[in-house]
Amino acid sequence: MSALLARLRSNDKLYAGYRRLVMWYKRKRYGLSSVANTFFMSGKSIISKDFKAGEYSFVAEDCRIGPKVIIGNYVMFGPKVSIVGGDHEFTIPGVPIIFSGRPELGQTIIEDDVWIGFGAVIMAGVTIGRGAVIAASSVVTKDVPPYSICAGIPARVLKFRFGEDEREIHDEMLAGKIFRGKFCDKKE
Repeated sequence: MSALLARLRSNDKLYAGYRRLVMWYKRKRYGLSSVANTFFMSGKSIISKDFKAGEYSFVAEDCRIGPKVIIGNYVMFGPKVSIVGGDHEFTIPGVPIIFSGRPELGQTIIEDDVWIGFGAVIMAGVTIGRGAVIAASSVVTKDVPPYSICAGIPARVLKFRFGEDEREIHDEMLAGKIFRGKFCDKKE
């Protein structure tokens, strides 16, 4: 199979056709009716049927994506990323947690051009601003500012990707026509 895949990757048109065929099957299998035609996922994941994904976004294998999640264009999820939370009420005295019910689940929004690293956990209901980077194994418990690089448990801002002038240039690109580039595949 790897020889066939290497051959497909050497021909851009064949590889694009292969990706379209794979995603046609996965859209049907997972019931993903609200993802862009250029969205791609590798391997198996658990994804809520109401998941919405923008152009050229990617979900790696073994991800867990709960309900009410919207991701923008050019978003990348590393393997084993989870979007979870809104689970159980635990502040009602005299009632076991298992019988206390669940609070209303908030919308989780991941804006354009966000990269979420391996094993990161995103708590439901947060917004991750455009251009942000979430480091591997981080736990995001609150909103993340645009273009920030965040890491830790809980995740906190370490620095920003760009200065103000560079952000304006990047914002213009993201607001413009859909950018079609070459994917960065594994080096063999």
